[in-house]
Amino acid sequence: MESTLRLSSGHLQVRDADYDPDKLSVAWEYLIENPEQIAAQIEALDQVDVATPRLLASGIISVQSDSIGVQIMGIDPASRANDPYRHLVSGEFLTADDREGILIGYPLAQNLALNVGDRINLLVNTADGTVDEQLFTVRGIYTTGTTAYDKGIVFLPLAKAQAFSGAGNHASMIFVLLKDREQAEFVAKAIPSRNFKVETWRELNSLLVLVNDFSNAYLTVINLIILGVTITVIVNTLLMSVFERTREIGILSAIGMKGRQIIAMFLAEASLLALGGVTVGSLAGWALSVYFGKVGIYFGDLGLSADMLLEDRIYTYLTLESAINLIITAFVFTLIASLYPARMASRMEPVEALHNAQ
Repeated sequence: MESTLRLSSGHLQVRDADYDPDKLSVAWEYLIENPEQIAAQIEALDQVDVATPRLLASGIISVQSDSIGVQIMGIDPASRANDPYRHLVSGEFLTADDREGILIGYPLAQNLALNVGDRINLLVNTADGTVDEQLFTVRGIYTTGTTAYDKGIVFLPLAKAQAFSGAGNHASMIFVLLKDREQAEFVAKAIPSRNFKVETWRELNSLLVLVNDFSNAYLTVINLIILGVTITVIVNTLLMSVFERTREIGILSAIGMKGRQIIAMFLAEASLLALGGVTVGSLAGWALSVYFGKVGIYFGDLGLSADMLLEDRIYTYLTLESAINLIITAFVFTLIASLYPARMASRMEPVEALHNAQ
Protein backbone atom coordinates (compact mmCIF):
# COMPACT_ATOMS: atom_id res chain seq x y z
CA MET A 1 0.00 0.00 0.00
CA GLU A 2 2.70 2.50 1.01
CA SER A 3 4.74 1.70 -2.11
CA THR A 4 1.78 2.35 -4.37
CA LEU A 5 0.87 5.58 -2.58
CA ARG A 6 4.33 7.15 -2.60
CA LEU A 7 5.27 6.00 -6.10
CA SER A 8 2.07 6.13 -8.08
CA SER A 9 -1.18 7.49 -6.70
CA GLY A 10 -0.30 9.70 -3.75
CA HIS A 11 -2.96 10.40 -1.13
CA LEU A 12 -4.86 12.72 -3.44
CA GLN A 13 -4.83 13.55 -7.13
CA VAL A 14 -6.33 16.70 -8.59
CA ARG A 15 -7.07 16.39 -12.31
CA ASP A 16 -9.16 18.02 -14.98
CA ALA A 17 -12.70 16.70 -14.91
CA ASP A 18 -12.34 15.27 -18.43
CA TYR A 19 -8.86 13.80 -18.01
CA ASP A 20 -8.54 10.05 -18.66
CA PRO A 21 -5.48 8.62 -16.88
CA ASP A 22 -5.46 5.57 -19.16
CA LYS A 23 -4.95 7.63 -22.33
CA LEU A 24 -2.13 9.90 -21.04
CA SER A 25 -3.30 12.64 -23.37
CA VAL A 26 -1.40 15.94 -23.27
CA ALA A 27 -4.06 17.89 -25.17
CA TRP A 28 -4.66 21.19 -23.40
CA GLU A 29 -8.39 20.63 -22.89
CA TYR A 30 -7.61 17.65 -20.62
CA LEU A 31 -4.87 19.30 -18.57
CA ILE A 32 -4.66 21.71 -15.62
CA GLU A 33 -3.56 25.23 -16.49
CA ASN A 34 -1.10 27.10 -14.25
CA PRO A 35 -0.44 23.96 -12.16
CA GLU A 36 2.28 25.54 -9.97
CA GLN A 37 -0.16 28.13 -8.68
CA ILE A 38 -2.83 25.53 -7.91
CA ALA A 39 -0.27 23.24 -6.24
CA ALA A 40 0.87 26.11 -4.01
CA GLN A 41 -2.71 26.79 -2.93
CA ILE A 42 -3.26 23.13 -2.07
CA GLU A 43 0.06 22.86 -0.21
CA ALA A 44 -1.00 25.80 1.96
CA LEU A 45 -3.65 23.59 3.63
CA ASP A 46 -2.63 22.45 7.11
CA GLN A 47 -3.23 18.75 6.42
CA VAL A 48 -1.11 18.72 3.24
CA ASP A 49 2.54 17.70 3.41
CA VAL A 50 3.44 18.37 -0.21
CA ALA A 51 1.63 19.11 -3.48
CA THR A 52 3.40 19.14 -6.83
CA PRO A 53 2.35 19.22 -10.50
CA ARG A 54 3.17 16.29 -12.76
CA LEU A 55 2.83 15.83 -16.49
CA LEU A 56 2.29 12.33 -17.87
CA ALA A 57 2.80 11.34 -21.50
CA SER A 58 3.37 8.16 -23.46
CA GLY A 59 6.63 7.69 -25.31
CA ILE A 60 9.09 5.28 -26.86
CA ILE A 61 12.79 4.96 -26.10
CA SER A 62 15.02 3.87 -28.99
CA VAL A 63 18.59 2.71 -28.60
CA GLN A 64 20.16 1.44 -31.81
CA SER A 65 17.78 -1.32 -32.93
CA ASP A 66 15.94 -1.69 -29.61
CA SER A 67 12.72 0.15 -28.74
CA ILE A 68 10.69 0.10 -25.54
CA GLY A 69 7.44 1.88 -24.71
CA VAL A 70 7.60 3.99 -21.55
CA GLN A 71 5.60 6.48 -19.57
CA ILE A 72 7.20 9.91 -19.43
CA MET A 73 6.71 11.82 -16.19
CA GLY A 74 7.55 15.50 -15.96
CA ILE A 75 8.35 16.44 -12.36
CA ASP A 76 9.54 19.37 -10.31
CA PRO A 77 12.99 18.08 -9.25
CA ALA A 78 12.98 20.18 -6.07
CA SER A 79 9.77 18.67 -4.67
CA ARG A 80 10.01 16.33 -1.68
CA ALA A 81 7.40 14.13 -3.36
CA ASN A 82 10.22 12.87 -5.60
CA ASP A 83 12.31 11.49 -2.71
CA PRO A 84 11.56 7.83 -3.65
CA TYR A 85 13.32 8.44 -6.99
CA ARG A 86 16.45 9.90 -5.41
CA HIS A 87 17.88 6.47 -4.62
CA LEU A 88 20.36 6.37 -7.48
CA VAL A 89 22.37 3.40 -8.68
CA SER A 90 24.64 5.81 -10.51
CA GLY A 91 24.70 9.35 -11.84
CA GLU A 92 22.86 12.34 -10.41
CA PHE A 93 19.31 13.57 -10.02
CA LEU A 94 17.67 15.95 -12.45
CA THR A 95 17.73 19.72 -12.09
CA ALA A 96 14.92 22.08 -13.04
CA ASP A 97 16.91 23.79 -15.83
CA ASP A 98 18.22 20.59 -17.41
CA ARG A 99 17.06 20.48 -21.04
CA GLU A 100 18.83 17.33 -22.21
CA GLY A 101 18.89 15.06 -19.17
CA ILE A 102 16.65 12.08 -18.44
CA LEU A 103 16.34 9.80 -15.42
CA ILE A 104 15.68 6.11 -16.09
CA GLY A 105 15.07 3.04 -13.94
CA TYR A 106 17.69 0.38 -13.26
CA PRO A 107 15.75 -2.51 -14.92
CA LEU A 108 15.26 -0.38 -18.05
CA ALA A 109 18.96 0.49 -18.09
CA GLN A 110 19.82 -3.21 -17.84
CA ASN A 111 17.44 -4.16 -20.66
CA LEU A 112 18.91 -1.55 -23.00
CA ALA A 113 22.52 -1.83 -21.72
CA LEU A 114 22.55 1.87 -20.82
CA ASN A 115 24.94 3.72 -18.54
CA VAL A 116 25.13 7.26 -17.22
CA GLY A 117 26.16 9.59 -20.04
CA ASP A 118 24.70 7.44 -22.83
CA ARG A 119 22.45 9.08 -25.42
CA ILE A 120 18.97 7.79 -26.15
CA ASN A 121 16.28 8.78 -28.63
CA LEU A 122 12.91 9.56 -27.03
CA LEU A 123 9.64 9.85 -28.96
CA VAL A 124 6.57 11.46 -27.40
CA ASN A 125 2.94 11.94 -28.39
CA THR A 126 2.41 15.70 -28.43
CA ALA A 127 -0.53 17.95 -27.60
CA ASP A 128 -1.52 18.40 -31.24
CA GLY A 129 -1.63 14.65 -31.91
CA THR A 130 1.72 14.38 -33.69
CA VAL A 131 4.93 12.67 -32.63
CA ASP A 132 8.12 14.49 -31.69
CA GLU A 133 11.51 13.02 -30.94
CA GLN A 134 14.71 14.22 -29.35
CA LEU A 135 18.04 12.92 -28.09
CA PHE A 136 18.51 12.86 -24.33
CA THR A 137 21.46 12.08 -22.11
CA VAL A 138 21.06 9.63 -19.23
CA ARG A 139 21.82 11.77 -16.17
CA GLY A 140 21.04 9.13 -13.59
CA ILE A 141 19.75 5.62 -13.04
CA TYR A 142 17.32 5.28 -10.14
CA THR A 143 15.84 2.35 -8.25
CA THR A 144 12.78 2.21 -6.03
CA GLY A 145 13.14 -1.52 -5.40
CA THR A 146 9.98 -2.09 -7.44
CA THR A 147 10.84 -3.58 -10.83
CA ALA A 148 7.29 -3.23 -12.19
CA TYR A 149 7.57 0.52 -11.73
CA ASP A 150 11.23 1.16 -12.52
CA LYS A 151 11.19 -0.57 -15.89
CA GLY A 152 8.41 1.59 -17.33
CA ILE A 153 8.79 5.15 -15.95
CA VAL A 154 11.31 7.77 -17.10
CA PHE A 155 11.59 11.28 -15.68
CA LEU A 156 12.14 14.69 -17.23
CA PRO A 157 12.13 18.10 -15.56
CA LEU A 158 8.60 19.48 -15.70
CA ALA A 159 9.52 22.49 -17.85
CA LYS A 160 11.30 20.28 -20.39
CA ALA A 161 8.43 17.77 -20.49
CA GLN A 162 5.96 20.59 -21.09
CA ALA A 163 8.01 22.03 -23.93
CA PHE A 164 8.82 18.64 -25.46
CA SER A 165 5.20 17.45 -25.48
CA GLY A 166 3.72 20.80 -26.44
CA ALA A 167 1.68 20.95 -23.24
CA GLY A 168 2.77 24.49 -22.45
CA ASN A 169 2.05 25.68 -18.92
CA HIS A 170 -0.16 22.68 -18.17
CA ALA A 171 0.05 19.51 -16.09
CA SER A 172 -1.81 16.22 -16.02
CA MET A 173 -2.42 16.36 -12.28
CA ILE A 174 -1.46 17.76 -8.91
CA PHE A 175 0.12 14.97 -6.86
CA VAL A 176 -0.68 15.42 -3.16
CA LEU A 177 0.80 13.75 -0.07
CA LEU A 178 -0.86 14.32 3.30
CA LYS A 179 0.48 14.28 6.83
CA ASP A 180 -2.20 11.72 7.66
CA ARG A 181 -3.70 9.72 4.82
CA GLU A 182 -6.92 9.18 6.78
CA GLN A 183 -7.64 12.89 6.27
CA ALA A 184 -7.91 12.38 2.49
CA GLU A 185 -11.70 12.70 2.28
CA PHE A 186 -11.70 15.84 4.43
CA VAL A 187 -8.97 17.52 2.39
CA ALA A 188 -10.65 16.53 -0.89
CA LYS A 189 -13.75 18.44 0.15
CA ALA A 190 -11.62 21.48 1.06
CA ILE A 191 -10.10 21.73 -2.44
CA PRO A 192 -12.17 23.96 -4.76
CA SER A 193 -13.56 21.68 -7.45
CA ARG A 194 -14.39 24.10 -10.28
CA ASN A 195 -13.48 22.04 -13.34
CA PHE A 196 -11.30 19.71 -11.28
CA LYS A 197 -11.81 16.15 -10.20
CA VAL A 198 -10.33 15.27 -6.80
CA GLU A 199 -9.78 11.57 -6.07
CA THR A 200 -8.57 10.05 -2.83
CA TRP A 201 -6.13 7.18 -2.45
CA ARG A 202 -9.00 4.80 -1.71
CA GLU A 203 -10.71 5.68 -5.00
CA LEU A 204 -7.45 5.54 -6.93
CA ASN A 205 -6.50 2.14 -5.48
CA SER A 206 -9.85 0.40 -5.12
CA LEU A 207 -8.39 -2.98 -6.11
CA LEU A 208 -5.49 -2.65 -3.68
CA VAL A 209 -7.80 -1.57 -0.85
CA LEU A 210 -9.96 -4.63 -1.53
CA VAL A 211 -6.93 -6.94 -1.53
CA ASN A 212 -5.63 -5.32 1.65
CA ASP A 213 -8.96 -5.80 3.44
CA PHE A 214 -9.10 -9.40 2.24
CA SER A 215 -5.56 -10.07 3.45
CA ASN A 216 -6.41 -8.66 6.90
CA ALA A 217 -9.42 -10.97 7.09
CA TYR A 218 -7.26 -13.88 5.89
CA LEU A 219 -4.69 -13.18 8.61
CA THR A 220 -7.47 -13.08 11.20
CA VAL A 221 -8.58 -16.56 10.11
CA ILE A 222 -4.99 -17.83 10.30
CA ASN A 223 -4.61 -16.38 13.81
CA LEU A 224 -7.83 -18.07 14.88
CA ILE A 225 -6.55 -21.41 13.53
CA ILE A 226 -3.28 -20.96 15.43
CA LEU A 227 -5.18 -20.09 18.62
CA GLY A 228 -7.36 -23.17 18.10
CA VAL A 229 -4.26 -25.37 17.86
CA THR A 230 -2.82 -23.65 20.94
CA ILE A 231 -5.99 -24.28 22.97
CA THR A 232 -6.03 -27.93 21.89
CA VAL A 233 -2.41 -28.42 22.97
CA ILE A 234 -2.95 -26.67 26.32
CA VAL A 235 -6.12 -28.63 27.10
CA ASN A 236 -4.43 -31.91 26.15
CA THR A 237 -1.36 -31.10 28.27
CA LEU A 238 -3.37 -30.22 31.36
CA LEU A 239 -5.76 -33.17 30.93
CA MET A 240 -2.78 -35.53 30.86
CA SER A 241 -1.52 -33.76 33.96
CA VAL A 242 -4.87 -34.40 35.69
CA PHE A 243 -4.90 -38.11 34.75
CA GLU A 244 -1.26 -38.61 35.75
CA ARG A 245 -1.78 -36.91 39.12
CA THR A 246 -5.10 -38.41 40.08
CA ARG A 247 -3.64 -39.82 43.32
CA GLU A 248 -2.08 -36.50 44.29
CA ILE A 249 -5.36 -34.70 43.62
CA GLY A 250 -7.22 -37.25 45.73
CA ILE A 251 -4.76 -36.81 48.61
CA LEU A 252 -5.02 -33.02 48.44
CA SER A 253 -8.81 -33.26 48.49
CA ALA A 254 -8.69 -35.75 51.38
CA ILE A 255 -6.57 -33.45 53.58
CA GLY A 256 -9.00 -30.59 53.06
CA MET A 257 -7.97 -28.66 49.93
CA LYS A 258 -11.05 -27.08 48.47
CA GLY A 259 -12.10 -27.20 44.85
CA ARG A 260 -11.32 -23.54 44.18
CA GLN A 261 -7.80 -24.09 45.54
CA ILE A 262 -7.27 -26.99 43.15
CA ILE A 263 -8.55 -24.80 40.30
CA ALA A 264 -6.15 -22.06 41.38
CA MET A 265 -3.29 -24.58 41.38
CA PHE A 266 -4.00 -25.64 37.78
CA LEU A 267 -4.49 -22.05 36.69
CA ALA A 268 -1.10 -21.24 38.19
CA GLU A 269 0.44 -24.09 36.22
CA ALA A 270 -1.27 -22.85 33.06
CA SER A 271 0.00 -19.34 33.79
CA LEU A 272 3.56 -20.64 33.99
CA LEU A 273 3.08 -22.51 30.71
CA ALA A 274 1.68 -19.36 29.11
CA LEU A 275 4.44 -17.18 30.50
CA GLY A 276 7.15 -19.53 29.25
CA GLY A 277 5.54 -19.97 25.84
CA VAL A 278 4.87 -16.26 25.37
CA THR A 279 8.42 -15.36 26.44
CA VAL A 280 10.13 -17.85 24.14
CA GLY A 281 7.73 -17.12 21.28
CA SER A 282 8.09 -13.35 21.64
CA LEU A 283 11.88 -13.51 21.66
CA ALA A 284 11.92 -15.84 18.64
CA GLY A 285 9.38 -13.71 16.77
CA TRP A 286 11.28 -10.52 17.57
CA ALA A 287 14.57 -12.04 16.40
CA LEU A 288 13.01 -13.22 13.12
CA SER A 289 11.39 -9.82 12.58
CA VAL A 290 14.70 -8.03 13.12
CA TYR A 291 16.49 -10.41 10.75
CA PHE A 292 13.96 -10.18 7.92
CA GLY A 293 13.59 -6.45 8.61
CA LYS A 294 17.24 -6.06 7.57
CA VAL A 295 17.66 -8.84 5.01
CA GLY A 296 14.13 -8.89 3.64
CA ILE A 297 12.29 -11.63 1.77
CA TYR A 298 13.05 -11.59 -1.95
CA PHE A 299 10.15 -12.02 -4.37
CA GLY A 300 11.53 -10.43 -7.52
CA ASP A 301 9.34 -9.07 -10.28
CA LEU A 302 5.95 -10.75 -9.99
CA GLY A 303 4.68 -8.96 -13.09
CA LEU A 304 1.95 -7.07 -11.26
CA SER A 305 0.41 -3.96 -12.81
CA ALA A 306 0.83 -0.39 -11.64
CA ASP A 307 -2.40 -0.83 -9.66
CA MET A 308 -0.49 -2.92 -7.14
CA LEU A 309 3.19 -2.10 -6.78
CA LEU A 310 4.87 -4.87 -4.84
CA GLU A 311 8.52 -4.29 -4.00
CA ASP A 312 11.04 -6.88 -5.14
CA ARG A 313 12.05 -7.45 -1.52
CA ILE A 314 9.60 -7.30 1.40
CA TYR A 315 10.85 -6.20 4.81
CA THR A 316 9.12 -7.19 8.03
CA TYR A 317 8.11 -4.52 10.50
CA LEU A 318 7.00 -5.48 14.01
CA THR A 319 4.78 -2.94 15.73
CA LEU A 320 4.52 -2.69 19.52
CA GLU A 321 0.73 -2.64 19.32
CA SER A 322 0.47 -5.91 17.37
CA ALA A 323 3.05 -7.60 19.63
CA ILE A 324 1.20 -6.61 22.82
CA ASN A 325 -2.17 -7.64 21.38
CA LEU A 326 -0.88 -11.09 20.39
CA ILE A 327 0.90 -11.60 23.74
CA ILE A 328 -2.20 -10.71 25.76
CA THR A 329 -4.46 -12.79 23.51
CA ALA A 330 -2.20 -15.86 23.78
CA PHE A 331 -1.98 -15.52 27.56
CA VAL A 332 -5.73 -15.09 28.04
CA PHE A 333 -6.63 -17.98 25.72
CA THR A 334 -4.20 -20.25 27.55
CA LEU A 335 -5.91 -19.49 30.87
CA ILE A 336 -9.34 -20.01 29.34
CA ALA A 337 -8.21 -23.35 27.89
CA SER A 338 -7.02 -24.47 31.32
CA LEU A 339 -10.41 -23.95 32.98
CA TYR A 340 -11.90 -27.25 31.80
CA PRO A 341 -9.06 -29.50 33.09
CA ALA A 342 -8.94 -27.47 36.31
CA ARG A 343 -12.67 -27.87 36.95
CA MET A 344 -12.42 -31.59 36.18
CA ALA A 345 -9.68 -31.95 38.79
CA SER A 346 -11.61 -29.92 41.38
CA ARG A 347 -14.69 -32.15 41.07
CA MET A 348 -12.87 -35.42 41.79
CA GLU A 349 -14.08 -37.23 44.90
CA PRO A 350 -11.14 -38.11 47.19
CA VAL A 351 -12.11 -41.78 47.64
CA GLU A 352 -12.81 -42.31 43.94
CA ALA A 353 -9.60 -40.54 42.95
CA LEU A 354 -7.49 -42.66 45.30
CA HIS A 355 -9.26 -45.83 44.18
CA ASN A 356 -8.73 -45.07 40.48
CA ALA A 357 -5.08 -44.25 41.09
CA GLN A 358 -4.35 -47.70 42.50
